[in-house]
Amino acid sequence: MRIAIIGATGLVGQEMLEVLGASDVDIDELLPVASESSVGKEIRFRNEKIAVCSLEEAVSKTPDIALFSAGGDISLEWAPKFAEKGTRVIDNSSAWRMDPKCKLVVPEVNGSSLAKDDLIIANPNCSTIQLVMILKPLHDKFGIKRVVISTYQAVTGTGKKAVDQMSAERRGEKAEMVYPYPIDLNCIPHCDTFADDGYTREELKLIREPRKILDLPNLAITATAVRVPVVGGHSESVNIEFESEPDLVELRKCLTAAKGVIIQDNPDVNSYPMPRFAKGKDEVFVGRIRKDFSQENTVNLWIVADNLRKGAATNAVQIAEYIISKGWIKS
Repeated sequence: MRIAIIGATGLVGQEMLEVLGASDVDIDELLPVASESSVGKEIRFRNEKIAVCSLEEAVSKTPDIALFSAGGDISLEWAPKFAEKGTRVIDNSSAWRMDPKCKLVVPEVNGSSLAKDDLIIANPNCSTIQLVMILKPLHDKFGIKRVVISTYQAVTGTGKKAVDQMSAERRGEKAEMVYPYPIDLNCIPHCDTFADDGYTREELKLIREPRKILDLPNLAITATAVRVPVVGGHSESVNIEFESEPDLVELRKCLTAAKGVIIQDNPDVNSYPMPRFAKGKDEVFVGRIRKDFSQENTVNLWIVADNLRKGAATNAVQIAEYIISKGWIKS
Protein backbone atom coordinates (compact mmCIF):
# COMPACT_ATOMS: atom_id res chain seq x y z
CA MET A 1 0.00 0.00 0.00
CA ARG A 2 1.55 3.24 -1.19
CA ILE A 3 -0.11 6.54 -0.20
CA ALA A 4 0.89 10.07 -1.19
CA ILE A 5 -0.04 13.22 0.69
CA ILE A 6 0.16 16.29 -1.54
CA GLY A 7 0.69 19.39 0.58
CA ALA A 8 2.11 17.42 3.51
CA THR A 9 3.65 20.45 5.23
CA GLY A 10 0.47 22.59 5.31
CA LEU A 11 -2.06 22.76 8.14
CA VAL A 12 -4.42 20.21 6.57
CA GLY A 13 -1.53 18.08 5.30
CA GLN A 14 -0.13 17.83 8.81
CA GLU A 15 -3.54 16.79 10.10
CA MET A 16 -3.76 14.17 7.33
CA LEU A 17 -0.45 12.73 8.50
CA GLU A 18 -1.70 12.60 12.08
CA VAL A 19 -5.09 11.06 11.24
CA LEU A 20 -3.59 8.57 8.80
CA GLY A 21 -0.86 7.67 11.26
CA ALA A 22 -3.43 6.89 13.96
CA SER A 23 -5.59 4.85 11.57
CA ASP A 24 -5.51 1.10 10.96
CA VAL A 25 -4.44 1.55 7.34
CA ASP A 26 -1.43 -0.69 6.67
CA ILE A 27 0.97 1.48 4.67
CA ASP A 28 4.09 0.11 3.01
CA GLU A 29 5.29 3.46 1.71
CA LEU A 30 4.24 7.01 2.47
CA LEU A 31 5.07 9.72 -0.07
CA PRO A 32 4.90 13.19 1.53
CA VAL A 33 4.83 15.85 -1.19
CA ALA A 34 5.34 19.58 -0.81
CA SER A 35 6.72 22.57 -2.72
CA GLU A 36 10.13 22.40 -4.37
CA SER A 37 11.66 24.38 -1.51
CA SER A 38 10.62 21.62 0.92
CA VAL A 39 11.89 18.65 -1.12
CA GLY A 40 14.41 16.69 0.92
CA LYS A 41 13.21 17.97 4.27
CA GLU A 42 12.00 15.31 6.67
CA ILE A 43 8.59 14.84 8.22
CA ARG A 44 7.71 12.38 10.98
CA PHE A 45 5.14 9.65 10.38
CA ARG A 46 4.48 6.76 12.74
CA ASN A 47 7.77 7.41 14.55
CA GLU A 48 9.75 7.37 11.31
CA LYS A 49 11.43 10.21 9.47
CA ILE A 50 10.50 10.39 5.78
CA ALA A 51 11.94 12.77 3.19
CA VAL A 52 9.59 15.08 1.32
CA CYS A 53 9.50 14.36 -2.42
CA SER A 54 8.35 16.22 -5.52
CA LEU A 55 5.11 15.79 -7.41
CA GLU A 56 7.00 14.28 -10.33
CA GLU A 57 8.60 11.64 -8.12
CA ALA A 58 5.28 10.83 -6.44
CA VAL A 59 3.53 10.33 -9.78
CA SER A 60 6.35 8.09 -11.03
CA LYS A 61 5.88 5.80 -8.02
CA THR A 62 2.19 5.25 -8.87
CA PRO A 63 0.67 5.45 -5.40
CA ASP A 64 -2.57 3.60 -4.73
CA ILE A 65 -4.12 6.67 -3.12
CA ALA A 66 -3.16 10.36 -3.21
CA LEU A 67 -4.62 12.77 -0.65
CA PHE A 68 -4.47 16.30 -2.08
CA SER A 69 -4.43 19.47 0.03
CA ALA A 70 -2.27 21.90 -1.91
CA GLY A 71 -4.81 24.26 -3.48
CA GLY A 72 -7.06 24.19 -6.50
CA ASP A 73 -4.45 25.02 -9.14
CA ILE A 74 -2.22 22.12 -8.09
CA SER A 75 -5.22 19.79 -8.01
CA LEU A 76 -6.43 20.80 -11.46
CA GLU A 77 -2.99 20.21 -12.96
CA TRP A 78 -1.84 17.12 -11.09
CA ALA A 79 -4.91 15.11 -10.05
CA PRO A 80 -5.51 13.94 -13.66
CA LYS A 81 -1.83 12.90 -13.94
CA PHE A 82 -2.17 10.69 -10.89
CA ALA A 83 -5.54 9.36 -12.07
CA GLU A 84 -4.03 8.41 -15.45
CA LYS A 85 -1.70 6.11 -13.54
CA GLY A 86 -4.63 4.47 -11.77
CA THR A 87 -4.14 6.36 -8.50
CA ARG A 88 -7.31 7.22 -6.60
CA VAL A 89 -7.17 10.91 -5.83
CA ILE A 90 -9.04 12.37 -2.85
CA ASP A 91 -8.93 16.13 -3.30
CA ASN A 92 -9.50 18.63 -0.51
CA SER A 93 -9.63 21.74 -2.73
CA SER A 94 -12.69 23.16 -4.46
CA ALA A 95 -11.31 22.21 -7.89
CA TRP A 96 -13.46 19.12 -8.53
CA ARG A 97 -16.37 19.50 -6.10
CA MET A 98 -18.98 20.69 -8.56
CA ASP A 99 -17.63 18.70 -11.51
CA PRO A 100 -20.55 16.45 -12.56
CA LYS A 101 -18.11 13.61 -13.27
CA CYS A 102 -16.68 13.63 -9.73
CA LYS A 103 -18.36 12.41 -6.56
CA LEU A 104 -18.52 14.83 -3.60
CA VAL A 105 -18.36 12.54 -0.59
CA VAL A 106 -18.93 12.45 3.14
CA PRO A 107 -18.70 8.71 3.91
CA GLU A 108 -21.42 8.67 6.60
CA VAL A 109 -23.77 10.54 4.26
CA ASN A 110 -23.19 9.29 0.71
CA GLY A 111 -20.21 6.94 0.80
CA SER A 112 -22.32 4.29 -0.95
CA SER A 113 -22.33 6.50 -4.06
CA LEU A 114 -18.65 5.67 -4.67
CA ALA A 115 -17.82 3.19 -7.40
CA LYS A 116 -14.71 1.22 -8.30
CA ASP A 117 -13.99 3.42 -11.33
CA ASP A 118 -14.06 6.73 -9.40
CA LEU A 119 -10.48 7.99 -9.67
CA ILE A 120 -10.90 11.64 -8.62
CA ILE A 121 -13.07 12.06 -5.53
CA ALA A 122 -13.81 15.47 -4.03
CA ASN A 123 -13.66 16.21 -0.31
CA PRO A 124 -16.36 18.81 0.48
CA ASN A 125 -15.81 22.21 2.05
CA CYS A 126 -15.20 22.01 5.80
CA SER A 127 -18.38 23.91 6.68
CA THR A 128 -20.41 21.74 4.33
CA ILE A 129 -19.21 18.48 5.89
CA GLN A 130 -20.39 19.25 9.41
CA LEU A 131 -23.66 20.65 8.05
CA VAL A 132 -24.64 17.61 5.96
CA MET A 133 -23.71 15.26 8.80
CA ILE A 134 -26.71 16.77 10.60
CA LEU A 135 -28.99 17.44 7.63
CA LYS A 136 -28.86 13.91 6.20
CA PRO A 137 -30.44 11.97 9.11
CA LEU A 138 -32.97 14.75 9.70
CA HIS A 139 -34.00 14.85 6.05
CA ASP A 140 -34.38 11.07 5.96
CA LYS A 141 -36.65 11.25 9.01
CA PHE A 142 -38.64 14.46 8.56
CA GLY A 143 -37.99 15.87 5.08
CA ILE A 144 -36.18 19.20 4.87
CA LYS A 145 -37.82 22.13 3.10
CA ARG A 146 -35.43 25.06 3.74
CA VAL A 147 -32.12 25.73 5.50
CA VAL A 148 -30.63 29.04 6.70
CA ILE A 149 -27.00 28.96 7.90
CA SER A 150 -24.78 31.49 9.63
CA THR A 151 -21.19 30.35 10.16
CA TYR A 152 -18.54 31.38 12.66
CA GLN A 153 -15.38 30.10 11.01
CA ALA A 154 -11.95 29.64 12.59
CA VAL A 155 -8.86 31.33 11.16
CA THR A 156 -7.32 27.90 10.56
CA GLY A 157 -9.70 27.63 7.62
CA THR A 158 -7.68 30.31 5.87
CA GLY A 159 -4.30 28.74 6.62
CA LYS A 160 -1.12 29.19 8.62
CA LYS A 161 -0.59 32.82 7.61
CA ALA A 162 -4.01 33.70 9.04
CA VAL A 163 -3.11 32.01 12.32
CA ASP A 164 0.15 33.95 12.30
CA GLN A 165 -1.73 37.23 11.72
CA MET A 166 -4.01 36.64 14.69
CA SER A 167 -1.13 35.52 16.93
CA ALA A 168 0.92 38.61 16.05
CA GLU A 169 -2.05 40.89 16.74
CA ARG A 170 -2.53 39.27 20.14
CA ARG A 171 1.12 39.95 20.94
CA GLY A 172 0.68 43.58 19.91
CA GLU A 173 3.05 43.15 16.97
CA LYS A 174 2.73 44.25 13.37
CA ALA A 175 1.24 41.42 11.36
CA GLU A 176 1.30 40.32 7.75
CA MET A 177 -2.30 41.03 6.76
CA VAL A 178 -4.04 38.01 5.27
CA TYR A 179 -7.44 39.55 5.99
CA PRO A 180 -8.44 43.11 4.99
CA TYR A 181 -8.86 43.99 8.69
CA PRO A 182 -7.44 42.84 12.02
CA ILE A 183 -9.02 39.53 13.03
CA ASP A 184 -8.24 39.51 16.76
CA LEU A 185 -11.11 40.99 18.80
CA ASN A 186 -13.09 41.17 15.57
CA CYS A 187 -15.55 39.31 13.33
CA ILE A 188 -15.22 39.67 9.56
CA PRO A 189 -18.28 38.80 7.42
CA HIS A 190 -16.03 37.94 4.51
CA CYS A 191 -14.88 34.34 3.88
CA ASP A 192 -13.17 33.87 0.50
CA THR A 193 -13.84 36.29 -2.37
CA PHE A 194 -17.08 38.06 -3.25
CA ALA A 195 -19.10 37.05 -6.30
CA ASP A 196 -21.06 39.53 -8.42
CA ASP A 197 -24.29 38.65 -6.58
CA GLY A 198 -22.87 39.81 -3.23
CA TYR A 199 -22.33 36.33 -1.82
CA THR A 200 -18.84 35.07 -0.99
CA ARG A 201 -17.48 31.89 -2.53
CA GLU A 202 -17.67 30.25 0.90
CA GLU A 203 -21.37 31.04 1.11
CA LEU A 204 -21.97 29.69 -2.38
CA LYS A 205 -20.19 26.46 -1.44
CA LEU A 206 -22.55 26.11 1.52
CA ILE A 207 -25.48 26.52 -0.86
CA ARG A 208 -24.34 24.32 -3.73
CA GLU A 209 -22.41 21.49 -2.11
CA PRO A 210 -25.16 20.19 0.24
CA ARG A 211 -27.53 20.01 -2.72
CA LYS A 212 -25.09 17.74 -4.55
CA ILE A 213 -24.18 15.56 -1.55
CA LEU A 214 -27.80 15.09 -0.44
CA ASP A 215 -29.05 14.76 -4.03
CA LEU A 216 -31.49 17.60 -3.42
CA PRO A 217 -30.85 19.94 -6.38
CA ASN A 218 -33.78 22.20 -5.51
CA LEU A 219 -33.20 22.48 -1.78
CA ALA A 220 -33.91 26.04 -0.57
CA ILE A 221 -30.75 27.04 1.26
CA THR A 222 -28.96 30.29 2.03
CA ALA A 223 -25.86 31.20 4.02
CA THR A 224 -23.82 33.97 5.62
CA ALA A 225 -20.19 33.11 6.44
CA VAL A 226 -18.20 35.00 9.09
CA ARG A 227 -14.54 34.68 10.10
CA VAL A 228 -13.97 34.75 13.88
CA PRO A 229 -10.77 34.81 15.99
CA VAL A 230 -10.72 31.18 17.12
CA VAL A 231 -8.61 28.16 16.13
CA GLY A 232 -10.53 25.11 17.42
CA GLY A 233 -13.13 24.68 14.73
CA HIS A 234 -16.04 26.08 12.78
CA SER A 235 -19.43 26.81 14.36
CA GLU A 236 -22.77 27.09 12.57
CA SER A 237 -26.14 28.47 13.60
CA VAL A 238 -28.64 26.55 11.48
CA ASN A 239 -32.37 27.13 11.04
CA ILE A 240 -34.17 24.19 9.40
CA GLU A 241 -37.73 24.16 8.10
CA PHE A 242 -39.23 20.68 7.66
CA GLU A 243 -42.13 19.40 5.57
CA SER A 244 -44.10 18.68 8.76
CA GLU A 245 -43.81 19.46 12.46
CA PRO A 246 -40.87 17.49 13.92
CA ASP A 247 -41.08 15.97 17.38
CA LEU A 248 -37.98 17.13 19.28
CA VAL A 249 -37.69 13.84 21.18
CA GLU A 250 -37.64 11.92 17.90
CA LEU A 251 -35.29 14.48 16.38
CA ARG A 252 -32.81 13.99 19.21
CA LYS A 253 -33.10 10.20 18.88
CA CYS A 254 -32.39 10.55 15.18
CA LEU A 255 -29.22 12.56 15.80
CA THR A 256 -28.11 10.28 18.64
CA ALA A 257 -28.23 7.34 16.24
CA ALA A 258 -26.29 9.17 13.51
CA LYS A 259 -22.75 7.86 13.13
CA GLY A 260 -20.09 10.47 13.87
CA VAL A 261 -22.52 12.86 15.59
CA ILE A 262 -22.51 13.73 19.30
CA ILE A 263 -25.31 15.69 20.98
CA GLN A 264 -24.25 18.22 23.61
CA ASP A 265 -27.51 19.84 24.62
CA ASN A 266 -28.19 20.41 28.31
CA PRO A 267 -28.66 24.12 29.05
CA ASP A 268 -29.19 23.38 32.76
CA VAL A 269 -25.48 22.58 33.10
CA ASN A 270 -24.27 24.87 30.29
CA SER A 271 -23.65 21.95 27.94
CA TYR A 272 -23.42 22.94 24.29
CA PRO A 273 -20.85 22.56 21.49
CA MET A 274 -17.87 24.92 21.40
CA PRO A 275 -14.77 24.99 19.17
CA ARG A 276 -12.50 25.03 22.23
CA PHE A 277 -13.62 21.48 23.03
CA ALA A 278 -14.12 20.25 19.45
CA LYS A 279 -10.46 20.85 18.61
CA GLY A 280 -8.65 17.60 17.86
CA LYS A 281 -11.90 15.60 17.72
CA ASP A 282 -13.23 13.74 14.68
CA GLU A 283 -16.93 13.97 15.52
CA VAL A 284 -19.53 16.62 14.71
CA PHE A 285 -21.17 18.16 17.78
CA VAL A 286 -24.73 19.50 17.85
CA GLY A 287 -26.73 21.31 20.51
CA ARG A 288 -29.03 24.26 21.30
CA ILE A 289 -31.81 22.18 19.74
CA ARG A 290 -35.07 24.11 20.00
CA LYS A 291 -38.20 25.01 18.10
CA ASP A 292 -38.38 28.22 16.13
CA PHE A 293 -41.57 29.82 17.46
CA SER A 294 -41.66 32.35 14.63
CA GLN A 295 -42.38 29.74 11.96
CA GLU A 296 -44.13 26.38 11.75
CA ASN A 297 -42.22 23.12 11.32
CA THR A 298 -38.88 24.80 12.08
CA VAL A 299 -36.03 24.21 14.53
CA ASN A 300 -32.76 25.91 15.41
CA LEU A 301 -29.48 24.02 15.89
CA TRP A 302 -25.88 24.86 16.77
CA ILE A 303 -23.24 22.71 15.02
CA VAL A 304 -19.49 22.64 15.75
CA ALA A 305 -16.61 20.56 14.34
CA ASP A 306 -12.85 20.81 14.03
CA ASN A 307 -12.47 22.12 10.48
CA LEU A 308 -8.99 20.58 10.08
CA ARG A 309 -10.15 17.14 11.26
CA LYS A 310 -13.65 16.04 10.18
CA GLY A 311 -13.85 19.17 8.05
CA ALA A 312 -10.82 18.11 6.00
CA ALA A 313 -8.24 15.49 7.01
CA THR A 314 -10.44 12.98 8.80
CA ASN A 315 -13.06 12.97 6.06
CA ALA A 316 -10.39 12.41 3.39
CA VAL A 317 -8.84 9.52 5.32
CA GLN A 318 -12.29 8.02 5.88
CA ILE A 319 -12.86 8.07 2.11
CA ALA A 320 -9.52 6.27 1.67
CA GLU A 321 -10.53 3.71 4.30
CA TYR A 322 -13.84 3.15 2.51
CA ILE A 323 -12.06 2.54 -0.79
CA ILE A 324 -9.65 0.10 0.84
CA SER A 325 -12.47 -1.73 2.61
CA LYS A 326 -14.13 -2.36 -0.74
CA GLY A 327 -11.03 -4.19 -2.00
CA TRP A 328 -10.74 -1.87 -4.99
CA ILE A 329 -6.98 -1.63 -4.54
CA LYS A 330 -4.35 -4.06 -3.34
CA SER A 331 -3.94 -4.37 0.40
